[in-house]
Amino acid sequence: METIQPVHEQKANRVINILSLAIPIAVAVLLGIRQKVDLGAWTDYLPHINGVINSLTSLLLLVGFYFIRQKNVAAHRLTMLTAFGLGSIFLVSYILYHLTHDSTPFGGQGWIRPVYYFLLVSHIGLSVIVVWFVLRAVYFALSNQILKHKQTVKWTFPIWLYVSITGVIVYLLIKPYYIHQL
Repeated sequence: METIQPVHEQKANRVINILSLAIPIAVAVLLGIRQKVDLGAWTDYLPHINGVINSLTSLLLLVGFYFIRQKNVAAHRLTMLTAFGLGSIFLVSYILYHLTHDSTPFGGQGWIRPVYYFLLVSHIGLSVIVVWFVLRAVYFALSNQILKHKQTVKWTFPIWLYVSITGVIVYLLIKPYYIHQL
């Protein structure tokens, strides 16, 4: 794979910062829309697909970490770009689901309720933050700024892994309460 040539750092930072703000704002606005769009029953499957996407992303992050520890840069790059691609697909799928469905309330009781909400709130908060880190890590890697990439992924990797894994756990905890079951 060819390396992207570094563009002017200020321009790249501007694009990354704009996307890092625009994505969570767009998601928040879409979540707040009361009038939902009917795109068909196929959208009922999206939370389940998102659970699979988050599971695969978690696995790819761990495999990518393994590859870089083995100094297999080509396999690491392919694995991490695949994880990034899955994250992008997840975002589109998540937006489509919440454009077409109300949020599902959690019905669990007892000790699991505060556990669920802790995981949900930390997942959501860190998912907003991780966008900026992931975009910077990908940019630095593709522009062959490896030192900056390494410095960035010290934060990016654990946050992204936590967001992916808690996404799966939150999905599994709320799955019994979806109105439309498979």
